[in-house]
Parts: sequence; C-alpha cells; structure tokens
Amino acid sequence: MANSGRGQAERTDGTVSPVLRPLVWSALVGAIVAGVLATPVWAEPATPNTVPDPGVRPVPAGAPPSPGSSPSVPPNLQIPTVTGPLASQIYALEVEVATLGEELLKLRQTRDEKAAAVTAANTALATARAELEQARAIADSAAAEALKDAAGLPPGAFGSDLHGLELLKRIQRGEERSPRDTSLAAAEVNRALAAQQQAEAAYQKAVAESQQAAAAFTEAEKKYKERSAALLKLKRENAEKLAEIEREREAAEQRIGNEIGLDSVNGLVANPKALGAVKYALAQRGDPYQWGAEGPDRFDCSGLVWAAYRSQGKTLPRVSRDQYNGTRSQTVAREALLPGDLLFFASGSSWTSIHHVGMYIGDGKMVHAPTTGDVVKVSTVWWSRFYAATRVFPAVPAPTTSPTTRPPTTPSPRPTPSKTTKPPTTTPPTTKPPTSMPTVTPTTPTTIPTPPTTAPTTEPTTTPTGGSSSNAPSATGSTPTAGGSPSDD
Repeated sequence: MANSGRGQAERTDGTVSPVLRPLVWSALVGAIVAGVLATPVWAEPATPNTVPDPGVRPVPAGAPPSPGSSPSVPPNLQIPTVTGPLASQIYALEVEVATLGEELLKLRQTRDEKAAAVTAANTALATARAELEQARAIADSAAAEALKDAAGLPPGAFGSDLHGLELLKRIQRGEERSPRDTSLAAAEVNRALAAQQQAEAAYQKAVAESQQAAAAFTEAEKKYKERSAALLKLKRENAEKLAEIEREREAAEQRIGNEIGLDSVNGLVANPKALGAVKYALAQRGDPYQWGAEGPDRFDCSGLVWAAYRSQGKTLPRVSRDQYNGTRSQTVAREALLPGDLLFFASGSSWTSIHHVGMYIGDGKMVHAPTTGDVVKVSTVWWSRFYAATRVFPAVPAPTTSPTTRPPTTPSPRPTPSKTTKPPTTTPPTTKPPTSMPTVTPTTPTTIPTPPTTAPTTEPTTTPTGGSSSNAPSATGSTPTAGGSPSDD
C-alpha cells in the first residue's frame, strides 16, 4: 500500500512518465505543424527602390477633337477624299479595276510559268524517250552478240572472271558478252522505261495545269475588260464633272499631306540610283496607261516602277503587292520619304489588298501610271489611300558644300591687295616716263649729281636702288605728286 501511495504522489507532482513522454512530444510537434499550415501567410510587398515604369504613352492620331466635333480619322484608313454619288462610284470602280488588274497580272504570271513548265516537261520527256530507245537498242544488240559469243566459245568460257565487267563499256568496246550482260541490259531498259513513264506523267500534269491556268486567266481577263470598259464609259459620260472631282481630290490630298509634315530626312538624301529611277519615270510622262505594259511607251502602275528601277540595274517583282512584299524589310515612315521611294495604296488593312504603286519625287508628289484611260503623270500622293512606303536603294548622307565654296573665295582677294598696296610708289614712275622718256633719258647723267646737294635725305633712298641702269625711275621719283595726276587721266 505504501508503494501505491508513493506512486500516486509521483504522478501528481507534474513529471511525465517515461512511457508517455514520446507520445506527448509527437502530439506537440503535430499541433505546431498544423497551426503553421492552417495560418495563411501575409507578407508586405517589397518596397520598390525604383520609379515604376509608366509605360509608353499612346501617340494620338492627329489633333485631339474639340468638344462636339466629329472624331478624327485615324491614319491609313482607306476612304475617298471626295464624297458624292458620282465620286464614290468612280472611286469604287477604280479600286475594283485596279484590284482586278493586279489579280490578272498574277494569273498571267502563273499562266506563263505553267506554259514554261510544259516546255520543260516536254524536253524531259523527249530525253527520256531517246534514252529508252537507246537502252532497247543496246539490249537487243547485247542479246544478239551474247548468242553469237556463246555459240563460238569453248565450254567454261562464262567464268566468274567475266561477271564483274560493266555492261555498257563492254558492249561499246565489242568485247565478249555473257548472260549477265543481257540481264543488265534488260535492267537498263526497265530503268529507262520507268523514267520515260515518269516523264510522260509529269508532262501530262504540266499540260493540265497549264490549261487550267490559261482558262483562269482568260476568265479573269474577260471580267477585267468588262469593268475597265465600264470605267471608261463612266468617265467619258461625266468628263466635266470628273475634272472637278479630280481638282477637289487633289486639294484634299494636299491638305492631308500638309498635316503629315513631310521630308524629315535627318541629313540624308536619295541614293543616286533612286534619283536615276525617278528621272526615268518622269521621262515617261504623257505615255498612256495600258494594263500589263512595261514600256517603252505604255505602262501600267507596277510596270512603270519595274522599268524605272530596271534601268538602274535593279529587278523588282512585276506586281505591286509583290513589289511591296519584296521590299518590306526597308519600310519608310511617311514623314521621312525621299525621291525614289515606292508608295503603295490599298483598299484594306492587309498588304494583299494593295492595288496601286507610285514613286515619290518630293514635296508630297509622286509620278505614277494611274488607271485605265489616263497617262503617266505627276500627282499629289494619295494619302487617303496610303498603305506603306518602302525604299529600294538605301539613302546616303547629304554632301557638305562648305569645303567646295571656301577655296575659290579666299585666294582671289589676297593676291590683288598684296600686289597693289606695296608698289604704289613705283606705279607712278611707270606712268610718267612714257611722256618724258624721250627727252629726259639723254639728260639724266647731268641732272643726277645736282639733287644730292638740295635734298640729301630723300634722294639717297631712291638713287642707290636704281643704279646707272635705272636712272629714269630715280629722276621721276622726285615728282610723286605729279605722277598721281596722269594715273587719274
């Protein structure tokens, strides 16, 4: 009993039994971990030590609209600059005809490429047929000669030493044939036959594609001619109104160009080759527009650009949208245009809707072949239809003119003052002696001894420099004031 009482006292004194101690520690650790996992973490954001980036401020498209006014038109929006039923009809028909013309050019290219493919396939087929005929002839000859050789040779002549020879070389050299020769010849015939069949299939495919391309071109050409005729008729029936519409359109495009702020080129000028292209294009002014023409006296829009740059050794794609796609790596902002830059115009926001191209010549003007019924001419850039501009040849730094202007001005004034200021005392003697020379020269020896007695301070400075051979100038040196009057006469 004493022992049991002592055990109870030991349990109540606050100590943990060694048996329960591991369980208590496990429960305590589990409670702490559960509390940590259950409590969300709230941390203060790190204080930035730099000024936050405000981002890029959007650039406004034009001046902000005043209260109550209509919103400004964003750049590159394709809208006609002149409104009205007739102007809108002409504009829509011009865009349609230009778009059809561009598509027709692509179809013509495809048609020509397919026709060239037919020619190439026909040549390949003819070659394959010739090779097949040659292989068959060789095989027939090999078979015949093999029979002859087999009949005339002793047994065992078809040994393994003959099997490694090449068929065609042996046949051409007229060497002995073997059964392997005939089998190789037959294999060559089979190969040539397969090649001929492939060439035949390729030719038939090329012919079919060429026919399809020709049919597509013919259909598109018919539609283009119909719409072009409608455009010409509309313009002829409204010739007077059309002239007024053109004037209004030019004025509207000029106003847009004035708002852009052109020719900001930062000390650069057009490449000489680009200027050469401009010169070529300007020389074609007055030549009529004709679809698909690229000179020498008729052009369409892309044909004029193509011919102008070809004159400078640069071959561009033939279609306007391809010309843009081929030079799009060198796009130019509207504000930084230089003469020779290509200007592209579209009816939508994609480059595939490009339907016209012109060449910038400076001051907001371009040279181009506009449309059916028009001629190559200079016009204000169609800013309302502007899509993009590209540069064919890179710009070059502007030449400095200061070194070339200074040299001619500095040498010219300096020699004349230096020559005229030093000999003022000697020039009068040269003018006086012609009148007194015949009479004074004989008497100079008698007059020179007397002046030293009257003016010894002034005369020695002149007489020693003259010597006996220059007595005439020294005699006249005593009258410099009189020498001034003859020079004034």
